[in-house]
Amino acid sequence: MTVQHIKARTILSRYKTADSWFHIRYSMNLYRGCQHQCIYCDSRSNCYRIENFEDILIKENAIELLHKELKSLRVKGTIGTGSMNDAYMPIEKTTGITRKALEVIALHKFPLHVITKSDLVARDIDLIREISKVFAVVSFSITSAEDSLASIIEPGAPATSKRFAAMKKLSDAGITTGVTLMPILPYINDTCENITKIVEQAKESGASYILPAFGLTLRDKQRDYFFNKLEKYFPEAFHKYLQDYKGQYSYMSPNQGALKQLFETLCLKFGISTSIPYYKPESSIQTELF
Repeated sequence: MTVQHIKARTILSRYKTADSWFHIRYSMNLYRGCQHQCIYCDSRSNCYRIENFEDILIKENAIELLHKELKSLRVKGTIGTGSMNDAYMPIEKTTGITRKALEVIALHKFPLHVITKSDLVARDIDLIREISKVFAVVSFSITSAEDSLASIIEPGAPATSKRFAAMKKLSDAGITTGVTLMPILPYINDTCENITKIVEQAKESGASYILPAFGLTLRDKQRDYFFNKLEKYFPEAFHKYLQDYKGQYSYMSPNQGALKQLFETLCLKFGISTSIPYYKPESSIQTELF
């Protein structure tokens, strides 16, 4: 891994409308590449034009650009982190760019959705609480209830147990938080035991929602990298993929039906929502009232 500083042209990617999964209107990527090195990461795909995903590129003018772009935006919408990398990967401990970006978001009073696999997000509870006066949620990506499995499929990310501990800190601080339960990898973590433990731990950690996806995406460079890791760490699963995979973009767990039913039953039992809360502009709220 190498670390380089680069000048960026823009810092926010804009969607015409908020995306249907996470209700994000603006995607903020402060880095290129990611240290978490999850074996299934879609950001390795050719469409993102990242030549070497192991290299970390720091956008040294990110904060300046963010100030400028937020001033110019006419439509207030949720800013999301973590679409192509994790804003709280280890290098953030020394750069502090994400914290500086949150200061700018708080200043301009924009809503925020943090998506992360890192317990480092708890460092910024003070700023996230300030932003939550407008709107803020923090989603922790959880795929395995067991630290041992997570250390293989997400080798550079903090342990699952650390993520749940951070979630509890945020919840106790009054910040809305929950789980993005994805991806669920066929023949690896698609078990009733894994789903049950994750939902139970989410409840204990103060999660108010869990958004699941009982499968994964597979395309070009991402697929090749993932298959190489499967062959190395999960040879039995690798042969099943070779047998079953037909080149489709979405590859769903053969246990999808049973897992979904179990998941919904558990969430109903624990009072956990199966959708993510989202920002509603004040004008929209007034329209609903009348």
